[in-house]
Amino acid sequence: MDEMVQFATLFVATVLAIAAAVSLNWILLRVAFHLMQPAARRAAPERPRWDLSRGTAQVVRAYIAQR
Repeated sequence: MDEMVQFATLFVATVLAIAAAVSLNWILLRVAFHLMQPAARRAAPERPRWDLSRGTAQVVRAYIAQR
């Protein structure tokens, strides 16, 4: 009987520890996302796609000219 009480105590303590760990992990994840929000707002504006394709075409022309 004593072993069953010890096992039950160990089981309950383990479940509580898992719940505390998951809760703490969730809170820290929310804090990290909250701290990252100002950096996301200050991000550089997105460049238009045509700028990238024009730059790629210029690189291809320069490569072909060197061959």
